[in-house]
Amino acid sequence: MKALLLSAYAAVSHRVWADGLMNAFPEVEWTRLELPPRHFAWSIRANPLIWQVTQEAALAQTYDLVVATSMVDLATLVGLCPALGRAHKVVYFHENQFAFPASAHQTPRPEPMMVNLYAALAADSVVFNSRYNRDSFCDGVRAFLARMPGRVCPATWLDGLAERAQLLPVPLPTMAQRPANGGHRIVWNHRWEYDKNPEAFFAALARLMEEEVAFEVAVMGQQFRNRPAIFDQARDWLGERVVCWGEQPSDVYARMLESSAIVVSTTDHEFQGLAIMEAVTRGCLPLVPDRLCFPDYYGDAYRYRGDSEALAMRLGQWLRHPEQRPALPDARAWQWPHWRDAYAAVLGLGVSA
Repeated sequence: MKALLLSAYAAVSHRVWADGLMNAFPEVEWTRLELPPRHFAWSIRANPLIWQVTQEAALAQTYDLVVATSMVDLATLVGLCPALGRAHKVVYFHENQFAFPASAHQTPRPEPMMVNLYAALAADSVVFNSRYNRDSFCDGVRAFLARMPGRVCPATWLDGLAERAQLLPVPLPTMAQRPANGGHRIVWNHRWEYDKNPEAFFAALARLMEEEVAFEVAVMGQQFRNRPAIFDQARDWLGERVVCWGEQPSDVYARMLESSAIVVSTTDHEFQGLAIMEAVTRGCLPLVPDRLCFPDYYGDAYRYRGDSEALAMRLGQWLRHPEQRPALPDARAWQWPHWRDAYAAVLGLGVSA
């Protein structure tokens, strides 16, 4: 089988997924085209033109299967390269543009939403990495199209999509799960951006300090030129409690996870949360908000309800009374061996015995 794998904005989680897909099915003859994770507005809207100009030979080949992320303008690409329309087309939603929280400096733009919508319309199979991702997409499309002149809303198609859409997470690479690390080290390992809600995390730490709870903290994750001011402010008042700060090489990052007890999320935007899953695999106990995708993956024992006060209360309990911490979730449920057959079925490949 010949397959074309398309990723229009190859962020870290997208590359992890693409690498894992190709490694899981080495019998497929893969051609992989991707664009770097920058200039988002241009990448999501212009990827068919960019590839048609720069990858003409690759697009001219005959494929049995086309697998694209939801940021690929698949409808336009098939229009420009009609031969691709004869392949089985699968669109994978790592995220959807209808559920992104806008910052105070952003105005929501319809173009990225339309790319998501047209990609789903052009696909033979649509896959989401969580129930929250699927439901927020369908709800968002309905609300978005209700604002259009004439109130065009393909309700029947959306209902059918929700029923037939597959739910397959981005699987993690196969590795042995470490036992719970123990100790009093908290790790925060997310992008340093507003949608990850770092203010709530640092507010919880400030509350722990007021209550004289013993802890230390590792704050890691991808950084950008512009980042929320709370990071620099918190670095000052956390003082000697900080054991690691900022983006780290992969080996340092892994060692820091393996020496941390609790991994925390405070995010306002998450469709799966690979960073949390990786930390759990390396022995960190997850503490995540009771919203977004997290109820799909974590039981009540790992979710806090409410805001930074609820987070501080649960952290304080776990730090003061380690014996009250729940057991680690089973990370094997998120790894490729658990999901290979389900992916094979969606892609039209042979299912292993």
